[in-house]
Amino acid sequence: QVQLVESGGGLVQAGGSLRISCAASGRTFSSYIMGWFRQAPGKEREFVARINWSGGRGYYADPVKGRFTISRDNAKNTVYLQMSSLKPEDTAVYYCAASRSLFAKALPEYDYWGQGTQVTVSS
Repeated sequence: QVQLVESGGGLVQAGGSLRISCAASGRTFSSYIMGWFRQAPGKEREFVARINWSGGRGYYADPVKGRFTISRDNAKNTVYLQMSSLKPEDTAVYYCAASRSLFAKALPEYDYWGQGTQVTVSS
């Protein structure tokens, strides 16, 4: 079992930056692929980024490529999403999730989910 708790969301102006975090419980955090998803009002939840067990380069959805950076600290059981050059269309609830699948991108491939943190980008 893995419990995930996101934090760090808030209101930011367009062009600004924000870092959100996801703290995980359990001793097996380092064995999971970690992903970030987001869901805007009236839209389906969509993949944003994922990172493998040991960290390193992340994999990103096209809309955020070059602006967002995913990272993890296995010693702290935490995964981060650094968001820069934010746009109003980045406004959404952001969720972190854990998967056992190396190339997990689709929602059903993720086994555990956090409750989400709201990110609002004003124009």
